[in-house]
Amino acid sequence: MLRSLVDKLEKEERLSGAEFERLIAGRTPELAGYVFEKARKARERYYGKKVFIRGLIEFTNYCRNNCLYCGLRRDNRAAERYRLTEQEILECCAEGHALGFRTFVLQGGEDPFFADELLCRIIRSIKKDFPDCAVTLSLGERDAESYQRFFDAGADRYLLRHETADEEHYARLHPPSQSPGERKRCLFSLKDIGYQVGCGFMVGSPYQTPKHLARDMLFMQDLEPHMVGIGPFIPHHATPFAREPAGTLELTLFMLGLTRLMLPSVLLPSTTALATIDPKGRELGILAGANVVMPNLSPPGVREKYLLYDNKATTGAESAQAVRELKEVMKALGYSVVVDRGDFVPPKSQPERPNESGLKSQPEPQPGSQPELRPKSS
Repeated sequence: MLRSLVDKLEKEERLSGAEFERLIAGRTPELAGYVFEKARKARERYYGKKVFIRGLIEFTNYCRNNCLYCGLRRDNRAAERYRLTEQEILECCAEGHALGFRTFVLQGGEDPFFADELLCRIIRSIKKDFPDCAVTLSLGERDAESYQRFFDAGADRYLLRHETADEEHYARLHPPSQSPGERKRCLFSLKDIGYQVGCGFMVGSPYQTPKHLARDMLFMQDLEPHMVGIGPFIPHHATPFAREPAGTLELTLFMLGLTRLMLPSVLLPSTTALATIDPKGRELGILAGANVVMPNLSPPGVREKYLLYDNKATTGAESAQAVRELKEVMKALGYSVVVDRGDFVPPKSQPERPNESGLKSQPEPQPGSQPELRPKSS
């Protein structure tokens, strides 16, 4: 019965919430293997055996928010805060470009110091110095006007993990000042502007149930993101959730596989958090359907200060040797790391979906669902 649901997901690229919940709650190692086999085939229809690398630059660990699970939370007085200068960011990009990176991910806490004008100047500088590269931002919640300014300055993609799509669950992970509705509004605004948009969620976060994960899948069915970041919850010692158990590798991999079947052309990272909970986590993520890895290009002196969770794995690519080793690991799995921006490939076709009358009809295009990608020379 559960295999038939996997077959349905592969064919129709969607399930009901009850069906997702049944799959997640009833999963077995055998069912997971079935999902992963189909997920690999789905990925290869769009991207072949390619694995894309993104150069992660963690440029500030200041954050105005106080999320209960995050080591960068405002109330963590023990955190050693830092901000990279514009020149330091450009130096990270230069080192990464020489190593073959063609996407740079500027990630940081929600730091008011980096106002729109400064961020736009940094984005323009990166695009000027490295015109063959994409710029991805991961800066949290901003207003639509700010997102538009960044896009006009040359930003190509934006990552904003929704963390959990269930409102009650969201409220148990965040202070009252933060709203799940606002986060979702930001994601749809980003799509309307024309970004390649990424959302994502934690697996195994406190109080999470299969129903919560099913709702994450339904939200992504609605959003139709171009990228999805899925990683296990890992506790940080200086947060209210310090004593909570971490999410499991097994369930995280299963959710990666389901996401690939639902969104077959999505860009799906095998995250550092996976490598943190298991030495082979990154490789297993690729075998579960992922096609992106994000080595750390941040200056070595600040990497230990950007701690979202404890015991963060060191997967940096600060040397040519490290990149060679990554290529060898992927080659052993049957995949190849490529020098490429690794842009989203729009779905070749969309399945018919039932309308309110129960009859099947083609969905109307969603605004921004297939953004016009900038040429590599932009």
